[in-house]
Amino acid sequence: MIRVGICGYGNLGRGVELALTQCEDMKLTHIFTRRSPEKLKIKAENCDVISYEKITDFKNEIDVLINCGGSSNDLPQTTPVLSENFNVVDSFDNHKEILTHFKNVDFSARKGGRLSLISAGWDPGLFSLSRLYMNAVLPVGRDYTFWGRGVSQGHSNALRKIDGVADAVEYTNPVFSALGMVQHGEMPDLTDKEKHTRECFVALKDGADKEKIEKEIKSHKYFKDYDTTVNFVSKEEILANHTAMPHGGWVIRNGNTADGSNHTMEFRLSLESNPQFTGSVLVACARGVHRLFKENKRGCITLFDVPPAMLMPTDSEEIIHKFL
Repeated sequence: MIRVGICGYGNLGRGVELALTQCEDMKLTHIFTRRSPEKLKIKAENCDVISYEKITDFKNEIDVLINCGGSSNDLPQTTPVLSENFNVVDSFDNHKEILTHFKNVDFSARKGGRLSLISAGWDPGLFSLSRLYMNAVLPVGRDYTFWGRGVSQGHSNALRKIDGVADAVEYTNPVFSALGMVQHGEMPDLTDKEKHTRECFVALKDGADKEKIEKEIKSHKYFKDYDTTVNFVSKEEILANHTAMPHGGWVIRNGNTADGSNHTMEFRLSLESNPQFTGSVLVACARGVHRLFKENKRGCITLFDVPPAMLMPTDSEEIIHKFL
């Protein structure tokens, strides 16, 4: 039985907790939180809720720790620290900073004789694997990624920080005309604006200047390069209609083989709950980390380094029989 700990009990932590209920070879033993442990209401049975400050006291009682913090301010600091004492899996998703994060985690994990897997999820994660497979098969071609329709937590948080905004949710939407061209094998040059739109639902505080806020949103770095729609709604409408966290997207590669034949490869996700799906990816990766650690793998890895069979709870013969 693989003993799993969760660090952070927000939306993603709860998604991991749910995913573990479907895994007979894994058991959630500890949840670590910066909130008051006695006030945390969890669903798991026979699981200890511990203050984050005491986390290193339990380094010998956990086989894999799933770090469920945010990518902006938490994971770059906590995953390297935790990786010296635990085998860790995280979902760091700032693509431009992944290599730096990898090097920091690798240093700490090797220092402590541990193994960590970073940037697990769907993008980066499953989409990354798709890009790798597609490029290996079709070395001559072009990649396209489309996201949505889905809630962007980072963009939604940026909206909420604007003075006068009481609550807000942002949806990223694909431009279906551009998506259709790519799916039909065309290889157009597309800007970010030509691939995606931004759709904002914003509830204002009393007395807020609607025109000023809309102008500020559309000039914000997250929105200024896109066709952005701002819908002003009540906070009650946001609570009633915009609290779910759907997402998804497409990875597509159009390429040519040596005789000039055209080919299209596509991988799509449609997610009703982004954190629950991401939690499921993290749990599968935790299984792989545990197995690789037992084979004396150390340092930092990504999904690129995990043999696919190690993500499954079954043995190789059953995997071959069922999937090959």
